[in-house]
Order: sequence, then structure tokens, then C-alpha cells
Amino acid sequence: MKLEAKKELVARALKVGKNRIAFNTARLSEVKEAITKQDIRDLKESGAIFVKEAAGRRAKKKRKTRRRAGSIKKTVSKGKREYMLLTRKLRSYLAHLKKTGQLPREKILEIRKEIRASSFRSLSHMKERIAQTSKFKVKGVKNAKNTKKKKSRKKN
Repeated sequence: MKLEAKKELVARALKVGKNRIAFNTARLSEVKEAITKQDIRDLKESGAIFVKEAAGRRAKKKRKTRRRAGSIKKTVSKGKREYMLLTRKLRSYLAHLKKTGQLPREKILEIRKEIRASSFRSLSHMKERIAQTSKFKVKGVKNAKNTKKKKSRKKN
């Protein structure tokens, strides 16, 4: 029994899509005889015509963060971290020498280039190189951290 035309009629009467209409197979003769919209509504109430639930689509999960220029977190490599720490230590010691006037400007610039080129293994290595190559006497500073002035609080 072809009921495509009936499905279209029911879809128009109930204002739903054709693919949502289902007929009760035991009561197909009643469905076939239905002509008016009121007949169709009555059959739906009695259970001869079913309207299936609207089939949606699965919602895509939204990403919490997007991969773009500012959101990519990279871990800094161990080598770079070591280079940074050493460079900061050496440059702060060099800044102390410059501030106290123990080395001329040209020598400081030369040593800064060597620091940039990673030619020193440690602070003591740089101190040795300065002592060997320069004719200037450099007063010993135990470490670069002691080059900055300590802030002292007044007691009331």
C-alpha cells in the first residue's frame, strides 16, 4: 500500500516534516480513508498516526582555548634557562665594575660581547679572564648578588 500522498497531506495538516510521520500498521485502512485535516487530527489523537521526535544533530563541543599566537605555552629549554641565569649574573657583575669605575668602557663592551657569545663558563672564569687580560686591578667581589645595595628599614 503506497501512502506517500497521505504522508504529505498529514505533514501539511500537522505542520511537520514528511519524514517525521509514522502510521500504525494495524490501522492503515482508517488512515487511507482520511480526507480532511480534521480526520487527520482525530486519527493522531486516537493513535493511528504518530509524529516522531525531531531528529537534531549532535552539538559540536566548543574548544575552551584556541591555538593562536598568545595562547601557546612552550617550556623554555634547559640550555636557554642556564644561559639566561649565567648571563644575568655576569652582566650584573660587569655593571658593578662599571659603576665603581674599575674597568674602562671599551673593556666592558668587549667583555659584554664575550658574554653574549657564551665564552665564559662561570663568574670565576670571567674574573680570571679579566685579571689575565687587563692591566687594571679589579677588586674582588665574592659574587654578583652582593653588588646591589641592601635596603635597610628604620626601626621606630
